[in-house]
Amino acid sequence: MREVLADPACMSGDPLYLMYRDLAKSDADWRWLRHHRLRYDLTVIPPRDLCGEYVKTKGHYHPKNPAGVGYPELYEVLGGRAQYLIQSRQLDHVVLITAETGDIVIIPPEYGHISINPSPDATLVMANIVSTEFESDYTEYEDHHGAAYYVMSNGRVIKNPHYPVVPPLRETVATCRAGTQRFCHGPIYSMIGNGEALAFLNRPEDYQSVFTVLIKD
Repeated sequence: MREVLADPACMSGDPLYLMYRDLAKSDADWRWLRHHRLRYDLTVIPPRDLCGEYVKTKGHYHPKNPAGVGYPELYEVLGGRAQYLIQSRQLDHVVLITAETGDIVIIPPEYGHISINPSPDATLVMANIVSTEFESDYTEYEDHHGAAYYVMSNGRVIKNPHYPVVPPLRETVATCRAGTQRFCHGPIYSMIGNGEALAFLNRPEDYQSVFTVLIKD
């Protein structure tokens, strides 16, 4: 994590976040997920100040699927408050999405993302469902020492000087609202068993108009 921090000299002796992957409440649910090439995960991010920066995940991009479209990801905030900083591969669009407990956020194709716990005292707990057909690519975030912006614990959001050009930051709240799309309702675990609702995670090429609506200005 050191190489993606605003202050790479920052010291911490505790885990910054915990990831629990490939989970299910029953063997039947787990088998269904595996059959549909999906995985259910939990991530826990305790509150922490990293030398003036809110604690965050490392950040990564998803590769393209066989149709040539990047794999998306589905998140739900189970406890606490989250911020998702997403940026397009072309770096012409950077958005900071704030989500509260119960909110659902979709990371669209071709967007890298980090998850941030912007609370000084509350633990962030998130669930996600994602395709098992790829491995995340952390290279771009490592090469540029983090995302295009750093979200600081004093409320400031500052540009990462390691990027040659950084577009203006757009800030918004979770745009995946119940009733707007068939996969915009929680808990997301309840979608397990519904192949149609989760098909977009492996076949994003069939849902491009939905992704456009979710991130439009």
